[in-house]
Amino acid sequence: MPKASEVKKNAAIEHNGGVYIIKDIERSVPQGRAGGSLYRMRMYDVVTGNKVDETFKDVDILKLADLRRRDAMFSYVDGDQHVFMDNEDYTPYNLNTDAIAEEVQFINEDTTGLQVIIIDDQPVGIDLPASVELEVTETDPSIKGASASARTKPAILSTGLTIQVPEHISTGDKIKINTAEQKFMGRADK
Repeated sequence: MPKASEVKKNAAIEHNGGVYIIKDIERSVPQGRAGGSLYRMRMYDVVTGNKVDETFKDVDILKLADLRRRDAMFSYVDGDQHVFMDNEDYTPYNLNTDAIAEEVQFINEDTTGLQVIIIDDQPVGIDLPASVELEVTETDPSIKGASASARTKPAILSTGLTIQVPEHISTGDKIKINTAEQKFMGRADK
């Protein structure tokens, strides 16, 4: 069983009689003699979807929940559900769009490396790959010779996500995005 300092985002833990997926972790180091870091975790109940904010000391022991990850691909949208297909046995996994709203910004039909998180045979979330390739659908015109410039401009991507890109990027370019930091990494390989 890991300490609170060893738990990562998208891990599932058992806490107060429920199973929770950790969506965000903020580390703080209180000033004073007490020492030790505090980890504020934003968690969602896998059954109800209720949000819970909990703070743990770095030495608190957390119990990981029994969860599986299955390689999958995005299939289609059905009302308020996103449907993913298991890459091995073609099992469909339906996930409520609201539950995965943050991740949906990085997903299109071409996205590879997705994993569906399953707890007690129920799909509860998705893990994104470290980076994805998306097309720029709207941005200011590119500035010739601006590749050496460190200035950026906003760009709207094919999924609706808006990020900052260098000035030399133009509409129609495929770019690589870091999913954890929501940052531009470079042009996509042709």
